[in-house]
Amino acid sequence: MTGRLTRVAGLVIEAVGLRLAVGSSCRIDLPDGHEAEAEVVGFSGERLFLMPSDNLYGLSPGLKVLPLENIGLHLPTPGEAFAIRRRAQDRGREVAVGDGLLGRVLDGAGRPLDGLGPLPADHYVPLYSRPINPLNRVPIRSKLDVGVRSINSLLTVGRGQRLGLFAGSGVGKSILLGMMARYTSADVIVVGLIGERGREVKDFIENILGAEGLARAVVVAAPADTSPLLRLHGAAYASAIAEYFRDQGRHVLLLMDSLTRFAMAQREISLAIGEPPATKGYPPSVFAKLPQLVERAGNGCEGGGSITAFYTVLAEGDDQQDPIADSARAILDGHVVLSRGLADQGLYPAIDIEMSISRAMTELLVPEELDLVRRFKYYYSRYQRNRDLIGVGAYIKGNDPVLDEAIELYPRMEEFLRQDMHQRVTLAEGRERLTSLLA
Repeated sequence: MTGRLTRVAGLVIEAVGLRLAVGSSCRIDLPDGHEAEAEVVGFSGERLFLMPSDNLYGLSPGLKVLPLENIGLHLPTPGEAFAIRRRAQDRGREVAVGDGLLGRVLDGAGRPLDGLGPLPADHYVPLYSRPINPLNRVPIRSKLDVGVRSINSLLTVGRGQRLGLFAGSGVGKSILLGMMARYTSADVIVVGLIGERGREVKDFIENILGAEGLARAVVVAAPADTSPLLRLHGAAYASAIAEYFRDQGRHVLLLMDSLTRFAMAQREISLAIGEPPATKGYPPSVFAKLPQLVERAGNGCEGGGSITAFYTVLAEGDDQQDPIADSARAILDGHVVLSRGLADQGLYPAIDIEMSISRAMTELLVPEELDLVRRFKYYYSRYQRNRDLIGVGAYIKGNDPVLDEAIELYPRMEEFLRQDMHQRVTLAEGRERLTSLLA
């Protein structure tokens, strides 16, 4: 079964002569003897729409297109042809997983980027798995120590929770991710660097994740200069690796940077095959793909492990109402907002406590702990609302007893939120300091 290339339009290749399912992988034989791999992303009548994994240089009309599983076989019978199509579909959706991936850096197609030799393929799993019945998931019952004082104490995370880190560019998302990668109590860490600058990949691994973090981590990197198909596969591959370790009964921390670049990759593909844009240039399929990716994280069935996930969301122009940010906020179990104003003041991590929330926190804390959190936020918010009056000296002490107390507490509250990137603060240490601050 052989097809031929008929048209290249932008990012999409059109081919005829093949009948393959969406998601199947193909090989294009180039004139110079090299090969290019592509995936079926859509069809119209007898025409298949292919998206290449590499660049399009060297393509010309009439080139042969072959299903990857059909290479070197005899002319198939109808029954064999069906099996070939099924294998071609499955082959493009199976990826290598296992303990041999720990400490390795891979690209979106599962190829090693670290120069440490081929990957030991212990097991293969589907790239896109079927969702877990929500009634079979274990509820979020236990706290997770992420090593960051403000998150542990004021935005307590549960094991199996999915949160978003919302911020504009350059306010410390990557550093905060690196802190959690080093300090979180997890058996395995899976990092997905999707659509970010290529320079940041090595910087994140060497300077932010470090040797200690990499030893128990798997990094999947699909930078901005890779094809949108590889960026989508990179996010799915990171999720598949995390699911494998969860099914082995381990507790996994999944860090994905960023969910916005994943959505942009899907937008590129959708627009290229003719899907009409809907919200600010994003086609409807983008908003369907986001929950499919996010819902793969979380707790597994009874007796299994968990995936606690942090997805960074790039708020373009610091606009928290960006369509991707707004959609992500609705499907995640909480959001941590990083403030450019706090970063400009030199307060790191620049977490805006007023705009951040953990939806699982009320189920994880006892009433006395919740009261401490509410009091801290009450005083902090009261001070922020009157900050300008206090700064210019227009407020007279004694007019508002609560504000007087907030003014007295504020220097210590600000110090409570500040933490050096090389410092780890446990849940118990954070709770003890919060108690003494509000005593």
